Amino acid sequence: MADLTKNRKAYHDYHVLEKFQAGIILQGTEVKSCRAHNIQLHEAYIRIDDGEAWLINAHISLYEQGNLNNHEPLRSRKLLLNKRELRKLGDAVDQKGLALIPLNFHIGHGKIKVSVGLCRGKSKGDKRENLKERQAKREMDRAIKNQ
Repeated sequence: MADLTKNRKAYHDYHVLEKFQAGIILQGTEVKSCRAHNIQLHEAYIRIDDGEAWLINAHISLYEQGNLNNHEPLRSRKLLLNKRELRKLGDAVDQKGLALIPLNFHIGHGKIKVSVGLCRGKSKGDKRENLKERQAKREMDRAIKNQ
């Protein structure tokens, strides 16, 4: 499973409660651009409309060799999930404070897949605590390495 891109901001801003794998419907030039790692997910989110999941605001750059057939970089893209998963995610998003965030794009079995996270927003205090823990771990690792 080769990662094409990660949404690092998602792990900073949200608690990831559950993860799902979803397929994505892409045009030809989008696939080539994704395989060249030209994807940005920091403003992206997922919305469920009429029993379908849509990836909104994911920026897939134009393919350099694509001519007139090139795609629109910020278009909405349909995600492929089971009905059971769609129903579960739709019910969860209706709860207060939960959101669907794309965590990463990766290649699985020759297809481009999206990891979808069911997330709850972090408060400022949670973010600060995470930074302190990460810094303390980094200092401990340095101390052990220098011994």
